[in-house]
Amino acid sequence: MKMLKEITDYYGKQLAKGAFELGAIRLSPKDPFKWVSGYRMPIYNDNRQFLAKAQYRALICDAFSDMIESLSLQVDGIAGTATAGIPHATSLADRLYKPLSYVRSGSKDHGLGHQIEGLGRDGSYHGARILLIEDLISTGSSSVKAVEAIRRQDGLCDTCLGIFSYGLKQSEEAFTSLEPSAMYHTILSYDLMIEVALETGYISKEEGEMLREWREDPFNWGEAHGWPKES
Repeated sequence: MKMLKEITDYYGKQLAKGAFELGAIRLSPKDPFKWVSGYRMPIYNDNRQFLAKAQYRALICDAFSDMIESLSLQVDGIAGTATAGIPHATSLADRLYKPLSYVRSGSKDHGLGHQIEGLGRDGSYHGARILLIEDLISTGSSSVKAVEAIRRQDGLCDTCLGIFSYGLKQSEEAFTSLEPSAMYHTILSYDLMIEVALETGYISKEEGEMLREWREDPFNWGEAHGWPKES
């Protein structure tokens, strides 16, 4: 059986190149993006771009399948986060021939008021072991809320697999703060993304250092470089 790092190195490098090709990851340390929060950040991620090519959808599904095996996860069902996690959760559930559900950020304000779709009439997982699929893990707050929603519906969820993570300290703290705690793993890590960006000439060494610096203090990085938060 392959070790997890072997799997993520193998698939992560391919995924990073695809992300740069499709624009799923854009890097601009010297002219940073304005995020919706008003902070200026050197990276922008939109994993929905991977939907454009079947080869990357298949690669993501292959990676998740191998990660499940490497981690010896017992999985009764797959849940995707709405909306970006749903396509990849669907592919994986079809591959494993498992039940599929998806988790909204909050309950609907009409109809039956469900937060989770894909459960039976009684809205319960009935103690099933559920693997959560996420597209991006940044601070981890939205992923943790999805885990909590699954647990409220009697699902056993202690693992989240994602496509990409910024590797922020906040995400690790968010998952460990759950009771019981949960863990997450991603196909592509932030460090490997920088490594591939340098190898392919997408960024310079100076830009690579700026990106590493951002990860250490993302919410003060912009102001430190002359780009204060905007309203």
